[in-house]
Amino acid sequence: MSKVLNNVIKNLETLELNSNPRVSGFVQKYDGTIAEATAFPVTVGTVCDVMTETLSLAKAEVIGFREGNTLLAMHQLSAPIKPGARVSPSKEGHKFGVGEEYLGRVVNAYGQSLDDGSVIKNDEKWPSRGKASNPLQRSQINQPLDVGVRAINGLFTIGRGQRMGIIAGSGVGKSTLLGMMAKYTDAEVVVVGLVGERAREVRSFVEDVILPETKERTVIVAEPAGTAPLLRIRAALRATSIAEYYREKGKQVLLIMDSLTRVAHAQREIGLALGEQATTKGYPPSVMALISHLVERTGPGSKDEGSITSFYTILADGDDVNDPVVDSAKAILDGHIVLSRQLAEMGVYPSIDIASSISRVMNQIVDETHINAAVSFKRAMAIYMENRDLIMMGGYKPGTDNALDRSIEIFPKLTSYQIQNSNQPSTFSESKTNLIQTFSA
Repeated sequence: MSKVLNNVIKNLETLELNSNPRVSGFVQKYDGTIAEATAFPVTVGTVCDVMTETLSLAKAEVIGFREGNTLLAMHQLSAPIKPGARVSPSKEGHKFGVGEEYLGRVVNAYGQSLDDGSVIKNDEKWPSRGKASNPLQRSQINQPLDVGVRAINGLFTIGRGQRMGIIAGSGVGKSTLLGMMAKYTDAEVVVVGLVGERAREVRSFVEDVILPETKERTVIVAEPAGTAPLLRIRAALRATSIAEYYREKGKQVLLIMDSLTRVAHAQREIGLALGEQATTKGYPPSVMALISHLVERTGPGSKDEGSITSFYTILADGDDVNDPVVDSAKAILDGHIVLSRQLAEMGVYPSIDIASSISRVMNQIVDETHINAAVSFKRAMAIYMENRDLIMMGGYKPGTDNALDRSIEIFPKLTSYQIQNSNQPSTFSESKTNLIQTFSA
């Protein structure tokens, strides 16, 4: 008997025990977007596999709990799921794959390649919600970043680690401006998040930006408008995580998020599905919390790290710059650039509304001569645009106002400075020199 017992003990010692037993729940309710499953031990943000009617697996993400059940938002809309379908945690969790292999690639929210390239190895991981940081250990913004756009370099100089918004309606040159910055910036790494855009625009942007000379420093994360809301949010989180990874490596990173409004719309869908109360214009509180979370993850790193300079596009529906998303973004960003439909109709591209735009760190990173020239430009442009209708109707008599006379005289030079061909970059030094030579007070 003892011999048999010893053999049993010996065999047990050779077994590999799984310290992470497989757990699962079962679908009870499903409306095509949100599934409600029996409770099982997972946390909010866990990605799960749901068995479908065709015996394939559909991805879903835990978004909360209600009356002892687990709520999941489907990544695949209208997946064929029956009551009782098994739900189990997948390998996709609270961390994203990052690494050098992402450079030159176009990926989706899962980190899977969209460019028919090789499979990307996710050897290194980064928290999907970022790492906690001490604000007192972050570096100061004290150096300019060249974005290759003359009007921005000269009039709204961007600092390394600054967070900026681009506020625009539709059809005023937003995508063209983003493409110029992605191609011509002197940042070491460019990360672009295309969230909720039309699939046609995604392809057009990729073909315009991923060039032989820029490919090795560019990463694009894309989830077009037709995908599930949580995938769009996940794409924004992945793009930010990739940017944070390179910042920790000491790189100067340019993060372009197009658009923050689409991310807000996606979070609104999830928040309302969870039963959040809609507040201003139908946006629940979680939308503003997500915007703050995304923006605060960017910026300068600590002493030995690089920085993330970020641009977030914000759609002003009907050119309404008082939209809640616009207001919330303005409050937390370090400045904003407003694109004007009036200037676009005049053929001025980039159609930047000089009077309505601002860079809050410009005065800290450029010299006094540069500041004075920029102020002179802005003052002359503001005076002219304020009186443009009067001038066009012939109602202004020259000599009545010296400042307006001067603005009328130099207006062709103002527009000439602002207009820039999308295929012709302008370096920071060139932009500054042209501004000082032409518009010094």
